[in-house]
Amino acid sequence: MAKRPKPQYAPERYINREMSWLEFNHRVLEEAGDRSNPLLERLKFLAIFSSNLDEFFEIRVAGLQQQVDAGVEPQDYGADGLGPGDQLVAAERKVRELVAEQYRLFNEEVGPALADVGMERVGYADLSAAERLAADSLFQGSVYPVLTPLAVDPGHPFPHVHHKSLNIILRVEAERRDQRHVAVVQVPSVLDRAVIVTRQDGRLRYVLLEDIIVRHLGELFGGFRVLSHAIFRVTRNADLRIQEEQAEDLLETIEESLRQRLRSDPVRLEVEADADASLVEVLTEAHELEACDVYRVHGPLDLSGLMRLSRVNGFDQYKDEPLVPRVAPAFAAGEDLFEVIRERDVLVHHPYESFGSVVEFVERAADDPDVLAIKQALYRTSVPSAIITALGRAAQNGKQVTALVELKARADEQNNILWARQLEEAGVHVVYGVVGLKTHCKAALVVRREPEGIRRYLHLATGNYNQVTARVYTDLGLFTANEQLGDDVTALFNLLTGYARGHDWQGLLVAPEGLRERIVDLIEREQRHAEAGQPARIIVKMNALVEHSVIDALYRASQAGVTIDLIIRGICCLRPGLPGVSDTIRVISIVDKFLEHSRVFYFENAGAPELFLGSADWMPRNFFRRIEVMFPVVDPDLRTRIVNEVLETGLADNVKARVLCSDGSYRRRPATEDEPQVRSQVILQGLAREAALVSGDVRLPLAPRARRRPSSPDRSRTPA
Repeated sequence: MAKRPKPQYAPERYINREMSWLEFNHRVLEEAGDRSNPLLERLKFLAIFSSNLDEFFEIRVAGLQQQVDAGVEPQDYGADGLGPGDQLVAAERKVRELVAEQYRLFNEEVGPALADVGMERVGYADLSAAERLAADSLFQGSVYPVLTPLAVDPGHPFPHVHHKSLNIILRVEAERRDQRHVAVVQVPSVLDRAVIVTRQDGRLRYVLLEDIIVRHLGELFGGFRVLSHAIFRVTRNADLRIQEEQAEDLLETIEESLRQRLRSDPVRLEVEADADASLVEVLTEAHELEACDVYRVHGPLDLSGLMRLSRVNGFDQYKDEPLVPRVAPAFAAGEDLFEVIRERDVLVHHPYESFGSVVEFVERAADDPDVLAIKQALYRTSVPSAIITALGRAAQNGKQVTALVELKARADEQNNILWARQLEEAGVHVVYGVVGLKTHCKAALVVRREPEGIRRYLHLATGNYNQVTARVYTDLGLFTANEQLGDDVTALFNLLTGYARGHDWQGLLVAPEGLRERIVDLIEREQRHAEAGQPARIIVKMNALVEHSVIDALYRASQAGVTIDLIIRGICCLRPGLPGVSDTIRVISIVDKFLEHSRVFYFENAGAPELFLGSADWMPRNFFRRIEVMFPVVDPDLRTRIVNEVLETGLADNVKARVLCSDGSYRRRPATEDEPQVRSQVILQGLAREAALVSGDVRLPLAPRARRRPSSPDRSRTPA
C-alpha cells in the first residue's frame, strides 16, 4: 500500500466530517417537516432522526471525547484542521438547534395533525374512565410485575442505567416527613412504548407507557409520597474496540465486549425540559457528565420509540404507497437460473426489483446436486434469514460451504453471533475474516460441475444479504459467470479464509490492497483526458466522501476541466464550486422514502467508459481498515442502464435532491418553470413497473408510463 499523502490544500478547502454528518441528519429532519410527505412518513422521519442522533453520540461524540481525554496532538487533526474540542463545541451547538426544531415539528405540526386524522396522543389525566381502566389493567397485569424500584442512599449507590434505556428518577418523602430519598425505575423496553387505549371508527388514542408508570409510582414505594419525578435517558459509548491479535476466540471476545458496552462511559443525558434542577444535578453527578452533555427535551424522550405508530393498520392513506418489488426481467420467464446467468450478466436493482432472486440463487445452489461448493461473505442479514437456512441445508447436503461472518458489524454483533453458531451447528465452515480488518464486501461464489467442466457463478453487490433492508435500501447486485471475476472472487475468499496474498487482480479493486490508489489513478486518467481535449467526466454515487487524498485528486481533475457529478447521500468533506479549485464539481444528496445505499462509479475514459459497483464509500476506514471490493460492469447494455436509470435520473431529481453549497450547507434544487418535477425514486419505481409489463411479470399492477431521463441532463447551476 502506497504512503498516504498529506492534504494538498488549506484546511478551509475541506468540510468537517462531523458537521457534514449533522447536515445530513438535518436533511432527514427536513423530510419530517415536508408537508408534501404523507403524515405517518413525517413521523417516521422524526423517529429516524432520533435513531441517527443516538448513533452520532454513541460513536462520533464518544470518539471525540476520547480524543480530548487522550490529548490528541494538532498534527493528528483531520484535513479541515479542527481539533476534537472545537468539533465537540460546534457539534453541541448544531445538535441543540436540530433537536429544538425536531420537537417543534412534533409538538406543533406532526403531533396535532395526527390527532386531527384520528391518531391522538393523550396524557393519563385526559383518559376517559374506560381508557383509564384499560391502562390500569395493563399496568397491574403486565407492567407492575416487571418493574424494579431502585433506591439511592448510602447503602444503595446510584444504579447502573442501561445504554439508551428510558428511566424515571424520583424523589420520595417518608410519611413521617423527616426522610427524603431518591430512587430510579427503568421503563421496560420489552413492552410497547405507545399503548393504544381506544380504537374505534377509524380513530385511536394512545398514551405513553412511561405516563402510565408515573401515575402508579406511589404503588412502588409504599409508605412514601412522591414529591417529584423526571424521565431521563443516558447514551453511552458504543464503539467496540477489540485487540483481535490478543483474542484467542474472537466470538467470545465480541460477546464480552457487548456486555461491557452496557456499562461503558456515558456521553449524553436527555431529560424532560421541566425536570427539577436538583434531580438533574443528581443525574449529572452520578454519570460524571458536564452541563454541556445535558439535553432538556420539550416532549417525549426518544421519538424513535414511536416508529411503531407509522406501521399501525387502518391509516394507509397517511403512508407512502407500498412498493411491490418485481422480478428482474432476465429471471421473469422462469428459466433455469444458472442457465440465464451463464448466457449473460444480470443486474438487479433493489428495492424496485425483488431480492427473491438473490435468495433463490443460494437456495438453488443448496439443493442442486451439481453444485460442489458455496462461499459467501455476510456482513448483515435478517433474522430469520432464508439465506442462512439455505447455507445450513447446503452443508447438510454434503456441499463444501464457507460463510465469512463479520462479528464486528456495528449494532448487529449479537445477531451475527447467533446465526454464526447456527451455521456452525449445521456443518458450515464459519470464519471471521482477516485479523485487524472488518470484512465489508458482499460476495457469493457458487462452484458447479457442468458437462464442459467446473464453472463459477457469482453474486456481487453494493448491499447486504438482508431480506428486510432490501425492501427499503436502494442497492445494486450483479449475477455473472465471468471467468476473470471468478478467478478474482476465488482469490478474495482465499484471502478472507486463509493467508493468500499477492493475487494479480484482473477485474476487482480490493481494499486495503490498493483500492484508494486505483481510484486516484482513475481520477487522474480523466484529468489527463481533459488536458488532452478528450471527453472526460466522472459520476459517483455513494454514501460518503471523506478521504482527503481522493478529494485532492478530484480538485485537480476539476481544475483540468473534468465534469464531475457526485451523488453523496451523507457525509461530504469536499467543497464544490470553489473558484479555481472545484468549479466543475456538483454535489447533490437525495433523501427520500428509501435509503440511498448503492455505490456506483463512472469514468468517461475518452469515450471508452468504465463503470464499477462496490461496497466501499471513499472514507479512510473503507480504504485502510476494511476488506472492500469494487467490481466492473462489463456488459455495455447494463452499463447504459445504470448510467441512464440510476445516475442520470438521480442527477435530474429536483424534488428530493439537495445541492451542496461551498459553505457546507444544502439547499433544495427547485424545478425551473419549463422543467417537470423529477422525483428519482418514483421514476425508478415506474420504470420497474414498465419493465415488468414488457417482461410478462403480471403480478404487479399496471401504472402510467414513467418518463425516461435523457442521457445527459442539464448541468446548469445556481451559484452556491
